[in-house]
Amino acid sequence: MNRKIRALIQIGTFTFVMSASLLIQPAQAEEKPLYELGVAAGVGYLPDYPGAGQSHFNGIALPFPIYRGEFFRSDSKGLLRGRLVHSKNFELDISLAGSLDADSDDNDARREMPDLDHMAEIGPRIQWTIARAAKWAKVDLELPVRAVFSTDFSSVEHRGFLVEPQIAYQHDNFLDSGVKLKLGLSAAFADEDLQDYFYQVDTQYALPTRPTYDGQSGYLGSRLRLLLQIPLSKTTKVFMAGDLNSHHGVANVDSPLLREELSYGAGVGLIWSFYQSDQTVNE
Repeated sequence: MNRKIRALIQIGTFTFVMSASLLIQPAQAEEKPLYELGVAAGVGYLPDYPGAGQSHFNGIALPFPIYRGEFFRSDSKGLLRGRLVHSKNFELDISLAGSLDADSDDNDARREMPDLDHMAEIGPRIQWTIARAAKWAKVDLELPVRAVFSTDFSSVEHRGFLVEPQIAYQHDNFLDSGVKLKLGLSAAFADEDLQDYFYQVDTQYALPTRPTYDGQSGYLGSRLRLLLQIPLSKTTKVFMAGDLNSHHGVANVDSPLLREELSYGAGVGLIWSFYQSDQTVNE
């Protein structure tokens, strides 16, 4: 695929994923449009893969739809999901998420190795509200279990399974400012197939500085994530995100492709909703 086209796809995917994941659901019920149409623009600085020694900037603008149906949803919790069970303190859904590709030519550790393709994750997710700390605040325990696939848009391959439990504090009116805040701590565990995809070095790609390595299943890393959504008007919001990623003690700490045990990522962007349906739902 032409590298310019790949770059546009990568940038677009980044913005959509960031925008979808940074909108924070309200802790208090309120009337909201059944669907909205808008645009999102953002820029981020992210590691090429978990434990990568290099990070890159990406950013662009693209259409941003929201749908708040009773079963089918496109919202802050997933690009597309089916909500199976839903109550005030418990939710079970089947959701879809995604992540970006990495060009091995732009990464010193992976140079002359195959690129890491765009990845999609699908599977069940449980969210349980274990405490309500104040009028606008709550603490959630989330447990997604996902099958992971990669694609270069010419074929799709199954890459393994990922489990990433998270505990998150969320406040919908931080310091009475209208700012929505979410602070989450998660730990990721992956099977050998997915770990191989990130960290294995086959014989044909081995170098004196990059010996052969066979990936191992187990602990992939932990992440502390801070999300902020700042309203500028009823239809315009600024979002900000910051990640601190730890790979200390992971299953593949000895892989020559794991270059950093501590890394960070950051993103900032704007969401503008230019159309809201007259029909509303109680969110």
